[in-house]
Amino acid sequence: MNYIELIENLILKEEIIEIILSNKINKEIEYKKIEIKPFLKDDIINYQITYVFDKNTKHENIQNEDFKDKFLYIFNGFKQAVIFSKNNDYQLLKNKKGLVKLIENKASKQQGNLLHNRQKNYILPENTSCSFLEILGIMNKDGKVFKEKYDKFRQINKYLEFIRDLEEELREKKKLRIIDFGSGKAYLTFALYYYISEVLKLEVEIYGIDLKKDVVEFCNETSKKLGFKNLNFYCGDIKSFDKFENIDMIVSLHACDIATDMAIAHGINWKSKFILVVPCCQHEIFTQIKNDVMSPLLKHGILKERISSLVTDASRGILLEASGYEVQFVEFIDMEHTPKNIMIRAVFKNKDGQKSLEEYNEYKKFWNINPYLESSLKK
Repeated sequence: MNYIELIENLILKEEIIEIILSNKINKEIEYKKIEIKPFLKDDIINYQITYVFDKNTKHENIQNEDFKDKFLYIFNGFKQAVIFSKNNDYQLLKNKKGLVKLIENKASKQQGNLLHNRQKNYILPENTSCSFLEILGIMNKDGKVFKEKYDKFRQINKYLEFIRDLEEELREKKKLRIIDFGSGKAYLTFALYYYISEVLKLEVEIYGIDLKKDVVEFCNETSKKLGFKNLNFYCGDIKSFDKFENIDMIVSLHACDIATDMAIAHGINWKSKFILVVPCCQHEIFTQIKNDVMSPLLKHGILKERISSLVTDASRGILLEASGYEVQFVEFIDMEHTPKNIMIRAVFKNKDGQKSLEEYNEYKKFWNINPYLESSLKK
């Protein structure tokens, strides 16, 4: 095994405790050595690189997937690297010809074993009391998250990370008006209200819409208990619901099939600034999709179902772009542990959508589809 394979293996197995690079080759480099340590961010291992100068230090954080290339780049400037890992220590020695000798020794550091036991840096932290999480049965009054609710706790925090990314633009509004279509038991709706009103300290009105009367009644009672005056829930369906105007954000998580398109259509037609949807059960395109060249992919039901979901979401994305939105597809934590964990996050930028519209027309011809969303949009 060469040193490059070693680094790849240590990164993959998350075994690195610390790396020290010393004895620099390039004398023009101002720093004299480099120290590297892993840290957790959003449950993912990242690496902090510390450049050590004579009188000060400089830090740089590198994502896990970029670390190997970064390490190989900075190692070019040094003759030696010592890698402390969970099971062994390794010394990389570079000769004048640039060849690297790999020396393996017994492990001398053990604190890396504690890496995954560190406190996660959640937006809503553990062991800190939070009113709505307590009432909804996620944690006790002391802030301890119940074991069986930990997945839901992680999902709530992941969701709020997507909202935090929009903070600068959210603050442009004097008062935010938000609709959550298909709010259900409303864990995430309560989280959204709490984060915007209590953490960001912004004025907000949120309306949760759901078909189930008993669920709506429960959510309204819970909102009153919490003192969330501007969080209210209503019975209604997505397609016909037009009770409000001037809505700044549309949210729809796991609305089935074209219900997601109905929510997006409301957002576009209302010119809402933000649209966040996590699609589910994309059946519409499955019955339409046809392409002779793609027949090896489409003749198998399970493959056709998966490609139909992607084709559907792509059509939604490009129609949003054609309507002036900047669109991102991001991975979302799904509570049912299904593949349906893609969030479409769109922010209205009033962009020229002509090129996207032309691209969309070619796209739907290629797949022989006529998406419901297109027919739901105002001219």
